[in-house]
Amino acid sequence: MMSANFDREYRLAAGKAGGMGFEIGEKSKSQPVPLHINFSIERTDLETQNTGRVTVWNLNKEHLATLDEKDCVLSLKAGYGSRMPLIFAGIVTNCITTHDGADRKTEIEVVDNLVEIRDTYVTISYVGTVNWKTIFDDVANQMGVAVTYSYNAEFADIANGFSFVGLARDIMTKGCACCGLVWSLQNGVMQVKKPGDVMSREVFVLSEDSGLLGIPARVTEANSETSDKTSIGWEVEFFLNGAIHIDDYVKLESKTVTGYFRVAKLTQAGDNISGDWTCTARLMEVQG
Repeated sequence: MMSANFDREYRLAAGKAGGMGFEIGEKSKSQPVPLHINFSIERTDLETQNTGRVTVWNLNKEHLATLDEKDCVLSLKAGYGSRMPLIFAGIVTNCITTHDGADRKTEIEVVDNLVEIRDTYVTISYVGTVNWKTIFDDVANQMGVAVTYSYNAEFADIANGFSFVGLARDIMTKGCACCGLVWSLQNGVMQVKKPGDVMSREVFVLSEDSGLLGIPARVTEANSETSDKTSIGWEVEFFLNGAIHIDDYVKLESKTVTGYFRVAKLTQAGDNISGDWTCTARLMEVQG
């Protein structure tokens, strides 16, 4: 496992949705060493949008002009060898270029699904009995995003028809409240599940053999502002693994703790010139 973490590769692409853009990161005779890149991506299981910061050195004028376009889409794939899963995709919200010695440094701030959350108004209307899953499917379709449901999600029926005109995020929140579910957007995919639960029963093992670094740190979180109950979890660090996502099911194997948890928070960070590519995750007890 350790040797597999040295052949680091990335691909960064940017441009208007459906239009022309650029991609960097691939090695060539003219570019034997890819442009210097540093990234930090933060994700949670909340309805709030995920954010990322990507810094690239020595982009050319055409690259910078593309990043300056309104609602420019940026995607980052990172991994080892030919395995480069998607780490983040979102809209560029801020882009600043400054001098860094003899080099030129561009800091890019990106937000997950900004356009879908900010701009999507939906109009839906049903006659007779309608199931909330049908409504969620139709809302996701109007938002232009895929939707996935956890293995144990259940959906209530609405009798006597239903109509709604307004922001897509508002109807998603209302519908999930009616069904005892929660939703979030992760890289253009809407996830709907039970609170505190995982999306599927597939288990990822985190151990020293699979890239676990250091000693897990115990954390305690309040379940809500109005509840006295708390949840126990662990803060862990491991080599970058783009296959592990928010609300995935993880088996943690360490000298400190062994058990099954869900990924509640995830930070992915790295630099292709120095240091390791790592993930820092908050693993919480599975509820439900």
